[in-house]
Amino acid sequence: MNLHRDPFGRLLLDGEPVNPVRAHPISAPDEGLSLVGPDGHERAWVDRLSTCPEPARSLIQDELAQREFHPTVQRLVQVSTFSTPSVWTVETDRGPLSFVLKSEEDIRRLGSDGRLLITTSHGLMLFVADRWALDRHSRRLLERFL
Repeated sequence: MNLHRDPFGRLLLDGEPVNPVRAHPISAPDEGLSLVGPDGHERAWVDRLSTCPEPARSLIQDELAQREFHPTVQRLVQVSTFSTPSVWTVETDRGPLSFVLKSEEDIRRLGSDGRLLITTSHGLMLFVADRWALDRHSRRLLERFL
C-alpha cells in the first residue's frame, strides 16, 4: 500500500487524496476501514487496522485522530433536572463540559458491558467506557435516565 502525505498534509494513496472511514467506529474500531477518494468511491479496504503495515497504519491512525472526536465521560458532576431536556455538567478526558440532553433516547447502550454513547443537543458524541466503573454519585445520576 503506497500511502503517504503530500506537502499540504493530505493523505494520498497512489497519488490520489483519500480519507479513512471506519465501518464500525464505536463497536469495532479496529475492524473494517475504507480509504475513500474525493468522489466518495472506495479506493482500498483494510480488514483490520492492527495488521496494516507501518508506516501506513500510523498515517491512518493520525488521520482518524484528527477527524474523530469522542470525549470519554469520567464523572457526572450534576444534572439540572431528572426530566428532559436537562443540562448536564460532566468531566471528560478532554476537560469539563456542560451540554443539553434533549431526551433519554440520546443515551444509547453499546452492548451489555456498560458502554454508553451520549449525544448532546449539538450532536457531539460522548463515550462512557464502563458505566459500572463510574463513581457512585455519577452512577446514581445516570441511572435516573436509563
